[in-house]
Amino acid sequence: MRGQSCCLLLAALPLCTLAQFVPPYTEDCRRGTYPPTGPTFKGIVPWYKINLDSAPRIRWNQLIHDKKVELTNLIQVIKDLANDLFPSGKLIELVDKGLAPLVDTLPSPFNEELKGIADVSGVPLGEVMLFNVFYEVFTVCTSLIAEDRAGRLYHARNLDFGLFLGWDSKNSSWIIPEYLRPLTVNLDFQRNNKTVFKSTNFVGYVGMLTGMRPKMFTLTMNERFSIDGGYIGIIEWILGKRDGIWMSFLTRSVLENATSYSKAKDQLANTEMLAPAYFILGGNQSGEGCVITRSRTASLDIWELDLKKGTWYVLETNYDHWKEPLFLDNRRTPAMKCMNQTTQANISIETIYDVLTTKPVLNKLTTYTTLMEVSEGTFESYLRDCPDPCMPW
Repeated sequence: MRGQSCCLLLAALPLCTLAQFVPPYTEDCRRGTYPPTGPTFKGIVPWYKINLDSAPRIRWNQLIHDKKVELTNLIQVIKDLANDLFPSGKLIELVDKGLAPLVDTLPSPFNEELKGIADVSGVPLGEVMLFNVFYEVFTVCTSLIAEDRAGRLYHARNLDFGLFLGWDSKNSSWIIPEYLRPLTVNLDFQRNNKTVFKSTNFVGYVGMLTGMRPKMFTLTMNERFSIDGGYIGIIEWILGKRDGIWMSFLTRSVLENATSYSKAKDQLANTEMLAPAYFILGGNQSGEGCVITRSRTASLDIWELDLKKGTWYVLETNYDHWKEPLFLDNRRTPAMKCMNQTTQANISIETIYDVLTTKPVLNKLTTYTTLMEVSEGTFESYLRDCPDPCMPW
């Protein structure tokens, strides 16, 4: 049934392409949507503490215990989608038997953390590993950094996830985001009872997609579509070539260990990875904001704030900023239109939330919105929805 729904959706692609530029699937830039309320707001993301002084295998125990049912439900949905594609059940059998031993090849602390999550949740270790792999290849997002006239830096993102991973025709929504919203949490990673960094995460996922090291820098990661993409890196890793690091593991390592914007920038630009990516990095000083466009092995471009040239914001979706976005998926143009209409004089947490609430920047894949302001330590996350009429992506 889910497979049939996806086929229907794919058949509708030409109509979706036209709809993306036609009201009510697109709209005038929103105003006054903050503080969040109404049908696009599904709730405030709850907070949990993660004690980095605890042994990796047990540091996630409380969170996994609290969200065990929700995590198990999502894993089952992922398995159902896999069985729709491979009805023999051989794929899940391969995952359970083949991926579990590879956890030991992951660097510390990720290997032990995944084992601990499997221990508490009761989910087979291979399936926990599969859950973590998913985010390397199915994430589409909008991230931006903007500087106001007083030199304050704002960093925000919509996390869009689950493209082509099952369409729920009854609710007119993607299946995976429905199950991800109850698993979305804010995490306060602490050492010696002091915050090291904060992130918005999905329970059971040990990498980072969105985070802030207070007073130092903010960081989000967007997927970059490329022929030499994440699938190739994952296959090479399974086959034994393990020179590169998982994108989300690198992001977490930077959040946990880098002690300045410049050090974070260097690590994100130069570390070999399994998949290409965009790293959107903001600092704590005027002009410190950039989009790092990465191949698996090198930095291809660093697009930086440059107030002297009028570049008071940078905005990244999932396409190289010097190229046109895919005609099926142009969130960039409406987002930049709204940023330009807002103007630097009026940029704030409130007006950025307006931008990220405007369709099709907000779409059926949007799971959460995070808003960060590094100097004050502001870190807010909200669960999102896009009721009909709304673009699938």
